[in-house]
Amino acid sequence: MVTARRISASDPGAVGEAARCLAEDGLVAFPTETVYGLGADATSGTAIARLYAAKGRPRFNPLIAHVADLAGAKRLARFGTAAESLVEAFWPGPLTLVLPKAPDCPVADLATAGLDTIAVRLPAHPLARDIVHALGRAVVAPSANRSGHVSPTTADHVLADLAARIDMVLDGGPAAVGVESTIVACLDGAPVLLRPGGLAREAIEAVLGAPLAVPDGAGEKSPIAPGMLKSHYAPRARLRLNAREVGADEALLAFGPPPSDAGHARAVLNLSAGADLAEAAANLFSHLRTLDATGATLIAVAPIPRKGLGEAINDRLRRAAAPRPRPEPSATPE
Repeated sequence: MVTARRISASDPGAVGEAARCLAEDGLVAFPTETVYGLGADATSGTAIARLYAAKGRPRFNPLIAHVADLAGAKRLARFGTAAESLVEAFWPGPLTLVLPKAPDCPVADLATAGLDTIAVRLPAHPLARDIVHALGRAVVAPSANRSGHVSPTTADHVLADLAARIDMVLDGGPAAVGVESTIVACLDGAPVLLRPGGLAREAIEAVLGAPLAVPDGAGEKSPIAPGMLKSHYAPRARLRLNAREVGADEALLAFGPPPSDAGHARAVLNLSAGADLAEAAANLFSHLRTLDATGATLIAVAPIPRKGLGEAINDRLRRAAAPRPRPEPSATPE
């Protein structure tokens, strides 16, 4: 069994090796400021098919194209007034925009699920931008984990899920934000919040001067961006949300002061003892993985405020707790 090469991001040749691997239709995991992404050449249908197979990802679920600069983004998509305002305020950063495709967009149709829209992001992490720049083309980079599993915030998380399925992992330490990018569609009409994430709704609305619209509910069957499936980000254990007490056989994911009966829990981790939402977001996926590894069949999750980054945290927890669809026999290679 071949195991992915692990390269330190501090290695002077790391970026060049990653770019060469991508140019040969390889799959390279690398850190962004949000979570670790699994990169493939966005213009190569062969590489993208490998990526879907490695993740076991449904092919109707489109991918985000990562670019090195705004000029690269404008080769892929058409930017209206609202999109331009958001780019000026928040790029590079944890914001993905869903936009109309440019007429000569070079991204493979497989990456956009055949849609006439495309999801684009300019990441803040310098390593991610350096890799895209070295390749000279956009890189699709969904979270570097098996589809539906908990997203990775360290290189170890990536290898736990994908070691035998990908070619290379660049280890750049823990991801700083800890939840995926916020996704906003700027198409016809008012901008729509498709997925809450590492950039708070309130900050976006302040720039737009108006509330973000909400999806019409069609995204589950025909998503136009990642993270819209009802069941996603799931550990093996079931999640019990908004728990104010904990059972003896449950693990506890706490937030702020733990409940008085926390000592009865099988295991306890606190997203933020000081009830800091940024700290909680950074710890979310790592803590879920750690509690899952205890063998607990149920994880009690303390209530978390829905303001600011709390909206994204609650979104991920709700999807992780949702009933899971039965996998298709051919969904993942074994």
